Amino acid sequence: MRPASGYFFEDYAVGQRFDHAVPRTLTQGDVALYQALVGSRNPLHCSEPFAQSIGYPAMPVDDLLVFHIAFGKTVPDISYNAVANLGYAECRFVQPVYIGDTLHASTEIVGLKATSSGKTGVVYVRSSCFNQRDELVLTWVRWVMIHRRDTKATNIDLKPYGLVDFAAAVTPNAIAAPRGAWATPACAQATGSKKSWDDIEAPDADHSFANATVTTSAVSPILHAGGLTIDNTDHTLATKLYQNTARVHFDAHHMKDSRFAQRLVYGGHIISLCRALSFDGLENALTIAAINSGSHLNPTFAGDTIYAMSVPLMKWAVSDSVGALRLQLHGYKNADPNSPTFVGTSPEQHVLSLDLTVLMPRRKP
Repeated sequence: MRPASGYFFEDYAVGQRFDHAVPRTLTQGDVALYQALVGSRNPLHCSEPFAQSIGYPAMPVDDLLVFHIAFGKTVPDISYNAVANLGYAECRFVQPVYIGDTLHASTEIVGLKATSSGKTGVVYVRSSCFNQRDELVLTWVRWVMIHRRDTKATNIDLKPYGLVDFAAAVTPNAIAAPRGAWATPACAQATGSKKSWDDIEAPDADHSFANATVTTSAVSPILHAGGLTIDNTDHTLATKLYQNTARVHFDAHHMKDSRFAQRLVYGGHIISLCRALSFDGLENALTIAAINSGSHLNPTFAGDTIYAMSVPLMKWAVSDSVGALRLQLHGYKNADPNSPTFVGTSPEQHVLSLDLTVLMPRRKP
């Protein structure tokens, strides 16, 4: 039974499994609030007629809203006493979620690694999210730094246990073609852009994809116009929408004596803001197929302004009408990649590095 004070690092063991409480039925209200909080303009999640025109039975729920709600289910059992969520790997969006679907989640502890400070440890978990028919809709790995209960422990065992290394990327054969045949004319009209997968400059993926060392020196970044300032109200409402009860995001009284002296913005919310900002430049990136890996590099707080930049890494055809693009999505606080002074940006302003695979319409032959 979960302790009232939550689990600490010492409470976890490799192989331990949690079936998380409180299933969640997604509503139109959830979708509308999410769009208001992050500014998403993706037509696939804004227009039911458009979604149906490219083969969906109805407008699917935004991939990242599904991720955040599934993530929120895991928080009471996994990261209630977190210091910070550190990174992600092997995240696959298996099938669409629609308004009216009910989601539930489970998690397995796959790895543990104590830190030398003796005050924290890193817990590695694999979580899965299912709909009301127990069909898998999403699966991912993440690692999170969690407080120890005994902060005065001596002779800390620093040996990692279980699995702490993961695949560099979700391979192309694990990414299925989406529903229907994506019609480029319809996409061009809905997004206000004539760009397609064919127009993106990126190396073609090959058989060495999974273990490839990605170099970006020869690829021009896509600089996304505009920034978005985070208000306290915005990130508080977002955290409530996701039902993410981690104290570092939720509890100002708890955080006033921390080294930050204030709440941290949930890192997943930064992912959503960067994804929304990337619409200007990646208008036809309609769905996220995978989050290959990612790290939150620095904390973000209310009052910070977020900017984004994408670097194409590689691409490949998924079907006759759909192409996949693997890219690195970077987020910055209070530093605009479009600015001439951006070259001198402090490393502390780099808040997100996310390797993800998106799906885009191909140009008709």
